[in-house]
Amino acid sequence: MGSNYDRKSELKAFDETKTGVKGLVDAGVAKIPTIFVHQQHKLEVKSHSGKSQISVPVIDLEGVYKDANLHAQIIEKVRDSSEKWGFFQLVNHGIPDRVLKQMIDGVRKFNEQDSEVKKKFYSRDYAKKKVLFNSNFDLFQAPAANWRDTFACVMAPHPPAQEEMPAVCRETLIEFSKQIMKLGCTVFELLSEALGLDINHLKDIGCAEGLLLLCNYYPTCPEPELTMGSSSHSDSDFLTILLQDQIGGLQVLHDNQWVDVTPTPGALVVNIGDLLQLISNDKLKSVHHRALVKNVGPRISVACFFRAQNDSSECIKTLRTHQGVVIRGKPSNLQGNHCQRFSCLLPLQRSGWSPFTTAFQAVKLVCNGVRKSASAWVTSTSVS
Repeated sequence: MGSNYDRKSELKAFDETKTGVKGLVDAGVAKIPTIFVHQQHKLEVKSHSGKSQISVPVIDLEGVYKDANLHAQIIEKVRDSSEKWGFFQLVNHGIPDRVLKQMIDGVRKFNEQDSEVKKKFYSRDYAKKKVLFNSNFDLFQAPAANWRDTFACVMAPHPPAQEEMPAVCRETLIEFSKQIMKLGCTVFELLSEALGLDINHLKDIGCAEGLLLLCNYYPTCPEPELTMGSSSHSDSDFLTILLQDQIGGLQVLHDNQWVDVTPTPGALVVNIGDLLQLISNDKLKSVHHRALVKNVGPRISVACFFRAQNDSSECIKTLRTHQGVVIRGKPSNLQGNHCQRFSCLLPLQRSGWSPFTTAFQAVKLVCNGVRKSASAWVTSTSVS
């Protein structure tokens, strides 16, 4: 890279096109711009191929509330997967294939519509907008940009007016969100029971209050070995449910190996978020994952983030007042003064939008700080 390279100017020029990564592909780029090049050593972390015996657990929810023995078996699978992997796939989850297909098609239609229509949604004003489109929420902060465009929409508890949503996928967004909220509540019930709590505990403390959809579009990449679709990260929420198409690319870090989350037709991927690991005294695991890009595509995914809506939620109040989250009759031992640091986890607006450029960074810093210190506070009275 030459001494005259001006990264800031290149980032600014890319952002001002308002057409994202797809705009580069449409322009016929044969080499990816420098702002998208990741340090090579980070791309060479050992991965398990799809032929490996190691695979993300798959849980079948068929009949989960119809048979007591089956219900207990499913809870045990949810517990085991959440503790050892932090990831699992769900099949027979109750959301019709038709709805899943329509959501994937809706994301495709939004991204592949006329650029001038799409530009109307382009914004980085996270504090005021519930619906927006851009490429890389952390474009100006990250060491390297990801090969991804994202359409985002807050869908609960206060969704945008219908006229604010893109006409090309408006009805699909509404129907899909209703179905995901219902499934999310089911998963929180199973996780509550897996932790030895009342079935409604996690819902009652506000873990399912807020829902944010990030609809990701990963265009075909001419040099996939040089960049990423999504850099390694953990999710700064309670729970994420992911819909992905059949192209693949998602990987989870398990036992220091990157393992493919192989697409299963009709399945949804579930992963534990940072906050759920924290309030469960590290019983449930929030693990790092990433998305590779390919020279085929586009790849499409929809990440559904369940999060506290604001700092008045019961969960945050509980942590701040040092009441702890009781698990199997044993309260958390996190110190009250450190629980108060949760104030910077939630710079959420009353309108319902989370300003990622501050919230995501704050979550990482605070959660990492609490985790590093937690071992000194969490004694044998914690969950075994």
